[in-house]
Amino acid sequence: MLVGLRALRAGRKRYIRILANIPGKQETRRDLMSLQSPNERSATVAVGPARLRVVKRAALVLLGPFYFLYIAFVPLICGKRKGFRGWYWPLVKRACSRLLWLLSIRTEMTQADRAMLAADTDSIIVINHRSHLDGFALMDAMPEAKWITFAAKKELCDAALLRHGFKGAGLVEIDRKSGAVALDTLTAAVHAMPARRSVVLFPEGTRTKSASLGSFKAGAVIVARSTGRTIRPIVIHASDRHLPRGKFWPKSGTIRVEVLPLFKCDQAASVDEDVARLRGAMMTVFDEGLRR
Repeated sequence: MLVGLRALRAGRKRYIRILANIPGKQETRRDLMSLQSPNERSATVAVGPARLRVVKRAALVLLGPFYFLYIAFVPLICGKRKGFRGWYWPLVKRACSRLLWLLSIRTEMTQADRAMLAADTDSIIVINHRSHLDGFALMDAMPEAKWITFAAKKELCDAALLRHGFKGAGLVEIDRKSGAVALDTLTAAVHAMPARRSVVLFPEGTRTKSASLGSFKAGAVIVARSTGRTIRPIVIHASDRHLPRGKFWPKSGTIRVEVLPLFKCDQAASVDEDVARLRGAMMTVFDEGLRR
């Protein structure tokens, strides 16, 4: 039944997109768009006047490469200085916020969720993954009081242009060719982190193309059980509407970031049971966001 509902929802969206683009059908287009949920409509509403969006994107094309090269090369000069990560990570966060602003993409997070994250300690953050915008949206919405870092595959950390920036920012390098080595590396890194810092993991492993969440890998649960940390689930809504797979240039709009209550692993249960429970909690919130 659930599969049927998802298929019906996907079919409705395709039907709306096709008919909404028929020339001369303005009234029909308005009627069809009214079939979408309020969240679906608000997510796709462009941010700011069209002329300003064009100016900002032109500035991104002309000046953006120089700014982001500066961000990438700062660690080459300052990476070994004491307290480097303390000021470099906020610099990266501001760069993410400026990128989204230039793309006319806004992130939304409630004040209650922001306060919950600001007070969060001893956790591992897991988020769903639907678009390359997910990490930028999370960085933009994250309160200054909360420190985070990401786990990155070894291939990215080996890239000449990215290596120093990633290592300077404290990203956890993961060798995905060996699951055991990757888990050991991640567990050791989490053990060494201060309580207010959390590593961010994508349990789906890659950008999912399904209507709801994809299947979850067990890494986050295993590391949480090994380190005694809780899991802080975060659900990203609508990022794939602005930058879906196969597209390079994002659309303007709003990405909603929703923080869930802490998830505690049950040591008496199996790892698979904890993974299923975590995925179920996040999927309920994600699917509810599609209906509202």
